[in-house]
Amino acid sequence: MATVAPPHRPVLPGFPPVDTPRASGGSAIAVTLKYAPLAFLLRLYTPVLEVDGQDVPATWGRVVTSVALGPHLVHVHVPYLMPARIGAADTTVVAPPGHTVELEYRAPLLSFMGGALGAPPQRYPGQTAALILLVVAVTLAVCGCLGIILSAVSAP
Repeated sequence: MATVAPPHRPVLPGFPPVDTPRASGGSAIAVTLKYAPLAFLLRLYTPVLEVDGQDVPATWGRVVTSVALGPHLVHVHVPYLMPARIGAADTTVVAPPGHTVELEYRAPLLSFMGGALGAPPQRYPGQTAALILLVVAVTLAVCGCLGIILSAVSAP
């Protein structure tokens, strides 16, 4: 299934206009690569972006690459320690003439989940599971501390 992302990106005051393919009549794909603040260690790893199986130099943030007209397969993942690849996500986009197709990739909060890739805005995969795990860990830590305090107070 092809995703047709919004081709327009507003120009922000104070920033130069984004390199646009309209002048040359070509097309481009812009992918914004993001990770959640709780997953700050992902900053140490460079994401892998592929368009039609060809590597595109990428970093966290916005990456624009020129493409030919028509459908394109976009793949993103993050190389990691265990497992070796996390957050793999694929989508097919149709590049219309003279436009930039905007995509957004969000790395998952849990390493065994896939990433989210599509038209912006995307949600971080694993938000609910990560929140549940955080609540369970905090509850166990509080119960453990209370148990130690109560056993110290009740000891003769």
